[in-house]
Amino acid sequence: MARTWLSIRVDLVEGRGEQYWPRPGRIFAAARSHTFEELADAIDGAFARWDRSHLQEFTLADQVRLCLPDPDWEIEGKISEDYRRVRLSRLRPGEQFVYVFDLGDDWAHLCTVGPQRIDPVEALGILPSKPLPYFGWGDIPDQYRRRWDADDGESPRPHDPGLTDLHLDEREDVTPHRRAGPHRPRHLG
Repeated sequence: MARTWLSIRVDLVEGRGEQYWPRPGRIFAAARSHTFEELADAIDGAFARWDRSHLQEFTLADQVRLCLPDPDWEIEGKISEDYRRVRLSRLRPGEQFVYVFDLGDDWAHLCTVGPQRIDPVEALGILPSKPLPYFGWGDIPDQYRRRWDADDGESPRPHDPGLTDLHLDEREDVTPHRRAGPHRPRHLG
């Protein structure tokens, strides 16, 4: 396959009133034929957003807003386009734009188009049907600041049961690849 896809770096800059440094990020492979909506879905998946019922928008370098059109959300003087229809072919190497998820908590991402096109098979090992991340770093903050499954923001942190709650016959089998054995040298893992 030829080097025809875009490489787009996405850094989480801020969210819920907090700025992040160092910034967690992901690098995506995306075809120029993909839409900004498809890129938004990929970003949300890579940044662990499971509640996707929030408004979102892109702001391009020329200040054009890409979002779901809604007359109630129109901002005077701003040009809006439907992000479900606008293709990534609009982007140029080195161009920067902003993606905001949840127009309330304002999870803001700085997106930068890579200087060179990439071969998706080389980067990902497959030819995906949608944008996919192929590199990443940093801890992703929870969308609702939950630290455990029943976190209500007021309860104390639960006791760590260690491995006792796993109900395994042999506790060591949680990570069998780490055990030394006749075919596994001790230095692995």
